Amino acid sequence: MASRGKKKTTMAKLAREGRLRERQLDKRAKKDARKRAPAAAEGPEYSLDGDERGEGLNDAAVVPSLADA
Repeated sequence: MASRGKKKTTMAKLAREGRLRERQLDKRAKKDARKRAPAAAEGPEYSLDGDERGEGLNDAAVVPSLADA
């Protein structure tokens, strides 16, 4: 059963805890964004040395194999 005594947590402490939770959420969001950013920024794993039709693709050195995927 809960005590019916006086509440001992001050509003200042509650405010500090709330700010702390917000900072932790912001930090977690930034960390997740950093984790996702390299995967999105890599782009295609091949380069075109010739024209745009793919006549200059670097073979196995740059194009990933199906086993890696």
